[in-house]
Amino acid sequence: MNISLNGKTAVVCGSTAGIGKAIATQFAQSGASLILVARNQEKLDTLANDLPGQHKTYVADFTNIEIVKEVAEKIAAENQVDILINNTGGPPAGPAHKAPAEEYTSAFNLHLINNHNMAQACIPNMQKKGFGRIINIISTSVKIPLNGLGVSNTIRGAVGNWSKTLANELGSFGITVNNILPGATATERLSSIISGKSVKTGQAIEDVEKAMLAEIPAARFGQPEEPGYAACFLASDFASYINGTNVVVDGGRTGNL
Repeated sequence: MNISLNGKTAVVCGSTAGIGKAIATQFAQSGASLILVARNQEKLDTLANDLPGQHKTYVADFTNIEIVKEVAEKIAAENQVDILINNTGGPPAGPAHKAPAEEYTSAFNLHLINNHNMAQACIPNMQKKGFGRIINIISTSVKIPLNGLGVSNTIRGAVGNWSKTLANELGSFGITVNNILPGATATERLSSIISGKSVKTGQAIEDVEKAMLAEIPAARFGQPEEPGYAACFLASDFASYINGTNVVVDGGRTGNL
């Protein structure tokens, strides 16, 4: 099976680091034209130049939902978007009952509202073309809440149900909406979580890592490329009958199917 995204245009949010960068790389190598979105123009330009093919860049700070909405509308007006990757860094760690209400509001805007505005801008042209892929990078907490990630657990669940609702509404237009749920993946986000646990518990970073690895049947952390491979498949024609579901990429850590 050779996956080709030739002739497809893909928006990749959060594209200059971690899983977003890995997805952008896989898509470019598969022939897609990319619209790279992140908050740092210099990093965007570097990535666009490093990847094979010709790509566009748009700057947006995802902490500002109005800016993201404006950029989303500009992208949709200037391009025929076939594939949308919604991907944003997670909210701060901490217990749910101690989180200020503002953290929930901020995370809701960061994830659900930004995802919605990006999708809403791109959907009309997808409907006209009769083809579209919306892929949301979320978390395994959609299935089982993760200890110490109270705000994230809450908001990720909302995004998961929003995604399923969109899938039900848009399937007849040839548009699929799916979620990728990465587990512990070797990114800056994971390093931050491990460092935070180390500070709060007094454990050495190596001991925190060892405890996390003990929960993963694969006995290792994931690499950003691995959810990237899943995204590439879901974006392809081969996945046209996969819709409204969660694809878990976690080495077997999640405790249910």
